[in-house]
Amino acid sequence: MAFIIKPLVTEKMTKITDKRPNRYGFIVKPEANKLEIKSEVESLYNVTVVDVNTMRYAGKRSSRYTKAGLVRGQKAAFKKAIVTLKEGDQIDFYSNI
Repeated sequence: MAFIIKPLVTEKMTKITDKRPNRYGFIVKPEANKLEIKSEVESLYNVTVVDVNTMRYAGKRSSRYTKAGLVRGQKAAFKKAIVTLKEGDQIDFYSNI
């Protein structure tokens, strides 16, 4: 299992959550599908998931000049999932800090 990598806590996601209080974002593994994401969120947070929207992001190539010369690399590809919960359910990411 373990398709969820981490919850998305950014300014953009916070604005979406403020506008629609039952939507939350997660970074998930690229091979995860919507049904797997739904079942994992429901089991981890004890909520009812109504809808899952996903977005795929390709890995970007990057290079920089250093003392050792040109260093090239690639950032990892990932998938973002926006989960809509049933009205009244909510997730508190900061409860165990």
